[in-house]
Amino acid sequence: MKQNFTVRQGALDGVEAFLTVAQHRSFRRAAAELGVTASAISQAIRVLEARIGAALFIRTTRSVGLTEAGERFLSRAKPAFEELVAASEVARGLGQRPAGLLRLSVPRAVVPVLLEPLIASFCQAYPEVEVEIDATEKLIDIAAEGFDAGIRLGQFVAADMVAVALTPPLHLVVVGSPDYFATRGRPQHPDDLRQHACLRWRRSGGALAPWSFNENGEAIEIAVSGPFIANDFPTMLGAAVEGVGLAQLPGPIAREALRAKKLLQVLEPFAPVVPGVFLYYPDRRQIMPKLRAFIDHVKSRSAAKGTE
Repeated sequence: MKQNFTVRQGALDGVEAFLTVAQHRSFRRAAAELGVTASAISQAIRVLEARIGAALFIRTTRSVGLTEAGERFLSRAKPAFEELVAASEVARGLGQRPAGLLRLSVPRAVVPVLLEPLIASFCQAYPEVEVEIDATEKLIDIAAEGFDAGIRLGQFVAADMVAVALTPPLHLVVVGSPDYFATRGRPQHPDDLRQHACLRWRRSGGALAPWSFNENGEAIEIAVSGPFIANDFPTMLGAAVEGVGLAQLPGPIAREALRAKKLLQVLEPFAPVVPGVFLYYPDRRQIMPKLRAFIDHVKSRSAAKGTE
């Protein structure tokens, strides 16, 4: 059976006063250390004793001692309070400088194309930040899953997220291997794809994505068919290189294979432009310094590339 655990309001009130008095065995010296009056310390202790239901100190005109209840309370409260203080210091440190674990959810295809150079330079610039990359195609709730930010194509970023562009808009390109075209020919129009083997992409929600095109300024979609389905672009890229069929991919994913002539592009006049890749996070008011540092690093790198 599930139990409900609660901390009463004000349960920690007076604990610091108690520990300081117990350390100095003096209300006056405790008050001086905490920067309050001795009467304020006495009142805090009285309230704490009333809440606990036991006297914690033995007071005389010459000295202050601990009762048995006070000794037992001290033995448990002191290490617990020290842990709270230490936890506060750790949290304060993370809130004041770039440090700690930065968790990012990203598609697998983005890692070699975009993130590897960024991460290398970022880790050198901010040695106190540890970067964890979770490479997944799933569109997850980054806040619920404990991620600081995510990276996705712009069309998959929710409207309530703060988004930072990592790339300019991208073309979706249709590519195939030279061997494929040698046996199947080249499509001249998107309608020709119905006679071709097309590699399909299954979205994280389970649906098969249609292929998108632009014809005379009008967006069109075509439901293609073929022998192979994948849920990430690198797998589709590899299958296209092996001649399994045609693939529609973001331009940067196919760039190296096109340069190496492992793939050839077709249907260039119909290639649609889609939003680029974005870094996104829930709320600019909740940004920790580690994420702010990463965002600034991304922007500075993008600005440097723009001037090259």
